[in-house]
Amino acid sequence: MASLSLDKSKIHFLLLEGIHDGAVEALAALGYTNVERRAASLSSSQLKAALGKVHFLGIRSRTQVTAAVLEQAPRLSAIGCFCIGTNQVDTAAAQALGIPVFNAPFANTRSVAELVLAEVILLMRGVPAKNAQAHRGQWAKTAQGAYEIRGKRLGIAGYGHIGSQLGVLAESLGMRVCYYDVEHKLPLGNARPVADLKSLLGLSDVVSLHVPATPETYNMIGPRELAAMPRGSYLINASRGTVVDIDALVKALQTEHIAGAAVDVFPTEPESNDDEFVSPLRGFDNVLITPHVGGSTQEAQQNIAEEVAVKLARYSDNGSTASAVNFPEVVLPDNYERSRFLHIHRNEPGVLERINHVFSSNKMNIAAQYLQTTTNIGYVVMDVEDADVDGLLEQLRQVPGTLRVRLLHQAES
Repeated sequence: MASLSLDKSKIHFLLLEGIHDGAVEALAALGYTNVERRAASLSSSQLKAALGKVHFLGIRSRTQVTAAVLEQAPRLSAIGCFCIGTNQVDTAAAQALGIPVFNAPFANTRSVAELVLAEVILLMRGVPAKNAQAHRGQWAKTAQGAYEIRGKRLGIAGYGHIGSQLGVLAESLGMRVCYYDVEHKLPLGNARPVADLKSLLGLSDVVSLHVPATPETYNMIGPRELAAMPRGSYLINASRGTVVDIDALVKALQTEHIAGAAVDVFPTEPESNDDEFVSPLRGFDNVLITPHVGGSTQEAQQNIAEEVAVKLARYSDNGSTASAVNFPEVVLPDNYERSRFLHIHRNEPGVLERINHVFSSNKMNIAAQYLQTTTNIGYVVMDVEDADVDGLLEQLRQVPGTLRVRLLHQAES
């Protein structure tokens, strides 16, 4: 028994924000050639207009996929965030519509860690200010306020993939590393955990932030936290723009309590490279400002492009949802000898029983079944031996609690 797969040429991918060519190449290698690309992000109204016929959407950090946008995307099957974070997507609204969201949480780990380490060196040598002065024609040749990083104390807030790799790199250059994380994390090398954020801040010459954007981390570094840092210390934020109270940082820089900072992410960022960047940090010679480029290396962008593209293609091909951020995770084998159905539903009692009844009442044998649930939704994948599946999709859609049903491929006699 063979299989009649869906025509991949009819599956429309829309990739925004100049996603790396590697995504298109990865999709093409898997048979997906109907790929539309745009260099910039789209506004809400533009996105609503564009998504009417789109099956898979690829974005980076600028495009905002809200509940209102999702309501105008009837064919959208999945969203790929070609970056680490997914804050730009209303993942709860996507989940309620049966739309999984994928990202690449670890693909740019090395790039971010390298940038932060470089910033540690530049800040402790006073390079940002000396560079700015040189551009103004001033020759500030002095060793005052310039230090080696060897023996200095690096405090890492958030000891995940980036934070831990940064610690290893910094330690290899002789820094003393300590970290704080809300979860218990085993140290790498000679890194030392501390009990709380206040302790971390108080004993660090440089503090680097590597935490997600959550209600708990909103303005996590404010006036009190900055005051807890030693006078003359440095702050680096390459995590999320909402983590630092920018006005509080400005005041700490003005009083010279904080000797310098490096900031790559901001509470509000320009929608495109043509828009002006506005921040009260502009004008501080001792602040390194970068335009959210922590993961923007060719190596990282290629890794991200390939990883997310493959995740989208795998979901399209066989229904696998491994590492989806808002969806039950199901890792599925390819099985093109049978018809495969995907059923996404609210996690309510009795739904699976009613789904199975649809097949049994049609005298069809379920050869394999995979089920995972979260608090809100259930995801069941069924491989059916029978080739005649006409009418089953509509019957499955009528099951109470159903959010979405798909037939991936149909067995052929």
